[in-house]
Amino acid sequence: MSQDISDSTETQYAAEDSDDFVYKSLSRAAMLSLVFGLFSLLAWISPMLLFLPAIGLVFGIIAISNLKRYPNELIGTPIAWIGIIVSALILVGAPAKHIYVYNTEVPEGFERVQFAALKSPIPEFDFPTPEARALNGKKIFLKGYVHPTSISSSSSKTFVLVPDWGTCCFGTQPPLTHMIQVRLVNDGYAYKSVRQHSLAGTFEVHDYKRPVEGLDGVYYELEAEHFQ
Repeated sequence: MSQDISDSTETQYAAEDSDDFVYKSLSRAAMLSLVFGLFSLLAWISPMLLFLPAIGLVFGIIAISNLKRYPNELIGTPIAWIGIIVSALILVGAPAKHIYVYNTEVPEGFERVQFAALKSPIPEFDFPTPEARALNGKKIFLKGYVHPTSISSSSSKTFVLVPDWGTCCFGTQPPLTHMIQVRLVNDGYAYKSVRQHSLAGTFEVHDYKRPVEGLDGVYYELEAEHFQ
């Protein structure tokens, strides 16, 4: 009889424990905070992804608020705090890093140029822009991506630089003013990749298309002394 009572009591406690386990669910906001917090590490590479840690921080704050309001229904406080801490660190550290890089990355004697200044605004009139002509023969610094079809081997001293990630990765034929034929004059070599590169060198503008293997041709050339 006492054994039956003991078994009954244990069953009751087990049922209560089971009910507690079933009705406590993991906070979705906490999980989203952690996910966005981990993905926000990419913002350390690109400032365009700084929205990721901001979203992670918002979800973390929402999660902590919900966990305090519903302590008997939700779990996930450690997860939420990890998401908050990672997101906050990236949200503060990444902009500082990008500002430092921007202020120190241009080699002495070179002028920073945005690729947009070289691109013809009218696709039907794909010809060097006045801004590009004003840079002819000057030492410039700019950023871009290696076009995949411009490198036939594992590495090369020459390649075509394009302005955006989509053109780089999908290998389509870019407009002529969206391409620069690069010749590396240092000890470096270029490889096929999808990351953005920084280059500094002497810029040349031509009135006629210079032939490029695998592409329609280029108007712009760059003898690059720095490639990173």
